[in-house]
Amino acid sequence: MEVKDLKRKVLSGMFWAFGERIMAQSVSFILSIILARLLMPSEYGLIALVLVFINLANVFVSNGIGESLIQKKNANETDFSTLFYFSLGISILLYFILFFSAPLIAGFYNNTELVWILRILALIIPFSSVITIQNAYVSKKMMFKKFFFSTMGGTLVSGLIGVIMAYLGFGIWALVSQHLINTIVNTIVLYFIVKWRPRLLFSINSLRELVGFGWKLVAANLINTGYSELRTLIIGKIYTMADLAYYNRGNQFPSLLITNINTAIGKVVFPAMAEVNDDLSRLKNLTRRSLKTTAYIIFPLMIGLMSIADSLVLVLLTEKWMFSVPFLQIFCIYWIFQPIQTANWQAIKALGRSDLLLKLEILKKIVGVTMLLLSMSIDVYAIAISNAIFACISMIINMIPNKKLMNYSMLEQFRDLAPSFFLSIIMGGIIYPISFLSLPAMAIITLQVLTGGIIYVGASFILKLDSFVYLLNILNKVVKKQS
Repeated sequence: MEVKDLKRKVLSGMFWAFGERIMAQSVSFILSIILARLLMPSEYGLIALVLVFINLANVFVSNGIGESLIQKKNANETDFSTLFYFSLGISILLYFILFFSAPLIAGFYNNTELVWILRILALIIPFSSVITIQNAYVSKKMMFKKFFFSTMGGTLVSGLIGVIMAYLGFGIWALVSQHLINTIVNTIVLYFIVKWRPRLLFSINSLRELVGFGWKLVAANLINTGYSELRTLIIGKIYTMADLAYYNRGNQFPSLLITNINTAIGKVVFPAMAEVNDDLSRLKNLTRRSLKTTAYIIFPLMIGLMSIADSLVLVLLTEKWMFSVPFLQIFCIYWIFQPIQTANWQAIKALGRSDLLLKLEILKKIVGVTMLLLSMSIDVYAIAISNAIFACISMIINMIPNKKLMNYSMLEQFRDLAPSFFLSIIMGGIIYPISFLSLPAMAIITLQVLTGGIIYVGASFILKLDSFVYLLNILNKVVKKQS
């Protein structure tokens, strides 16, 4: 693919990927606020616990399978169909394992409600196996506009059904229905708008080649997911469901912002990186751009969110969720390290070094589990703080290999990050004292957001920050194209 054509597809992909994430998550966020007001924290804690087992099972059908198709430059119909049937078979097996294990899990947590909640919610897994191959096809062809419609359809339909059920008093089943219907609708919409269909093709050689790359990513993602969900399992067992709900709710706000930004950029950047993985200079430039762009957006969001946490929770979730404020602020620190981790991870993955990714994950999780074991007996806040410290260590571990792989050193990365980071710190330091004014919470939030935005964007314009100029150019091109 020519440089100009690749750049055009990346810019177009960025536009639609961001559009998909922003629109879908804006709707999802509004609906989740309504649900949080209608439901109790303990109900959220219970659904969070069940989703741990769903997420772990989904690693085998979602993580690594799709990437292996994207990473393979000459992936054909046989490759796609082979992985489709393989992934679907694995997902059905995993569903039945969870179905029959549900009573044992419920017994361990002394909660009989878990049995049928887990059995019904686990139906997500087979649908996830189908949508994984659909997503890989769309990403491979860089047709990111398709994601916009499928995600919006699933988010709107499932969210409205969840709110109606919660209002009618269905309690936790409103959340179960929302999660399940979201995946089902997403899959159905993609089926109709994406031309690809599985054919009656299956190749052992194709499976062996793709799984040879993909299993290491699956293993790495299993370690990563298992580690991140381990805290939920421990809090759910040692502490109360309300504690778990406050912990997870504190994570929701920063996670919502960062995950979607990272996902949007990752969907576009990884296929582009895979396309140029034989040219280390171009790969390094793409990695730098990914790192600097996400950091420019994420740093002020996280530091700003820490500053408005108290007023935000009070206005959106009411007094009953105020115990989640300290967790929200801690998780802002945790998530601020993610763009650096993601950019480096994507570059290593694009180079086909899934073996290195697996080793890195093992190393990071040994450190993380050690920190978790040291903090779990103290209190839930200690668990959250240990996680934030671990995120910083993980960032450094992910950065180190790319000095050798593509001559992108840790020092060079920090230099690329410095302008956005220090400007965000200055902005946060100016807007935080506003929270002490004797004004209504909504007025404080509005004043802080407006002041912070003016300071950050204004300083970026005056200093002509590279990432600001880059994003401004993208916006100008999109506007001209649409006009």
